[in-house]
Amino acid sequence: MKENGEAPRRHDISDNLWEKIKDLLPGGAGKQGRTAHDNRRFINAVSWIIKTGVPWRDLPPEYGD
Repeated sequence: MKENGEAPRRHDISDNLWEKIKDLLPGGAGKQGRTAHDNRRFINAVSWIIKTGVPWRDLPPEYGD
């Protein structure tokens, strides 16, 4: 379930998978370098691109720039 209470989108990673990988990603709070804005949204965007096969320019706006 998303933090704001919305149901996950079809291509979003599950909460279970997110819990397993979130600490492996760069840019987290307390890590060296710039803090990532939203790693989960980025992973969901990559998942959407891979599963749909469309170009990055056609990424839906809810996944960010």
